[in-house]
Amino acid sequence: MGKVTGFQEYDRVAPTREAAATRVKHYGEFLNELPAQELNRQAARCMDCGVPFCQSGCPLGNVIPEFNEAVYQAKWELAADILLSTNNFPEFTGRICPAPCESACVLGINRPPVSIEEIEKHIIEIAFDKGYIKAKAPLIRSGKKVAIIGSGPAGLAAAAQLNKVGHEVTIFERDDAPGGLLRYGIPDFKLQKNVVDRRIDLMKEEGIVFKCNANVGENVEISTLLRDFNAIVLAGGSTIPRDLPIPGREAKGVHFAMDFLKQQNKRVANREVNTEDILASGKNVIVIGGGDTGSDCIGTSNRHGAKSVTQFEIMPMPPQARNANMPWPTYPMLLKNTSSHEEGAQRAWSVNTKNFIADENGNLKALKVVDVEWEIDANGRPVTFKEVAGSERDLPCELVLLAMGFLHPQKEGLIEKLGIELDNRGNVKASEHTYQTNIAKIFAAGDVRRGQSLVVWAISEGREAARKVDEYLMGATKLASRDAIAYA
Repeated sequence: MGKVTGFQEYDRVAPTREAAATRVKHYGEFLNELPAQELNRQAARCMDCGVPFCQSGCPLGNVIPEFNEAVYQAKWELAADILLSTNNFPEFTGRICPAPCESACVLGINRPPVSIEEIEKHIIEIAFDKGYIKAKAPLIRSGKKVAIIGSGPAGLAAAAQLNKVGHEVTIFERDDAPGGLLRYGIPDFKLQKNVVDRRIDLMKEEGIVFKCNANVGENVEISTLLRDFNAIVLAGGSTIPRDLPIPGREAKGVHFAMDFLKQQNKRVANREVNTEDILASGKNVIVIGGGDTGSDCIGTSNRHGAKSVTQFEIMPMPPQARNANMPWPTYPMLLKNTSSHEEGAQRAWSVNTKNFIADENGNLKALKVVDVEWEIDANGRPVTFKEVAGSERDLPCELVLLAMGFLHPQKEGLIEKLGIELDNRGNVKASEHTYQTNIAKIFAAGDVRRGQSLVVWAISEGREAARKVDEYLMGATKLASRDAIAYA
């Protein structure tokens, strides 16, 4: 390593943030870049640990020690080449990934881990600034055509890989702009859409065709795709949200989180919102669900000017540090305080919502909730709960955002019309080894296949599915597997 004693000499340093009181007045990103000297020190913290568990912690198998070494030596083009050999979109993962690689960092056993995600973001942004990132269209085309349905991270990754080896790729997206979750699920203050547009523009230069407002099975005939394309990749995501079917669910003011977030992303982009406005302005907002989507709802509600924001989670509060049930290098389920929580929100755990209460006009005015106690099993997992006597109460609330995760992909339309087999969770049934469905020329990747997951897993799935599609079309593939070291 460039500095063998770096991890002993330097502490982990995070980039500074714009003050919460200021950043809630806009929707732009608010993280500052690390100074060059500090970035050098952070890369120097990477240990010569012998077995880099960080790589196994990363779903993409990023070659982390090597790009850290290149950063330490300020060899930016080399660092970018190493990073891009395993990750098509580090500008996305460097902003929104929960960094399972850092949880597996050897230094993290008894010290703060290496700032892998932040280094990753700096590598790709510096590479763009220095002009290292250019469109690279394939010199030879295979004559094979591939249709990809869905332009989220899985679809984009599959498209990029298949285009790289010469296939003609067309992406069909039912929304008015490409990006899927990246475009309309993640708020701009976490991922500005010019970052997404920059990558989409590169992919177009490389020869990938994007067709938006193209809902396959509705305004695009499935038979046309089956006839005109040699292979099809389903990458539509897991889009059916988990509901809360309790008394009063029909009250005006109870909405799914993604409907709320998508609207705001459209407003920021000056795109038409053709559904009834969902606004938190001046309201008591309660977010039900403790994950990243719930956190995004908090940040957006604060930017709307909510009167108050509260986040409920039915599960007990997670621990703040690893315990015996979460040994290193497994990914720990710890208490997470996001930038949105810093901006203002009350949080409560072990709270169950009993019913929504509406006024005489049907508008939501309160929630009836109760505290619960969980029974914990021998492995530290909560298994069953019971209500705490006397804890039932009504909480004033004019807007509820349901952020309890997603169940499975939409079955109506494309999946049903194709007769695609589903697994017992309602996801598209496709082999983990071939990514092939019960129809030979149709493959599946990302959340549509594995269920709701991380963006980094979606990119990994897209890459792996592309390998299998290429193998199906050509009998072999030149695309590297995540199980192999892609950079030598």
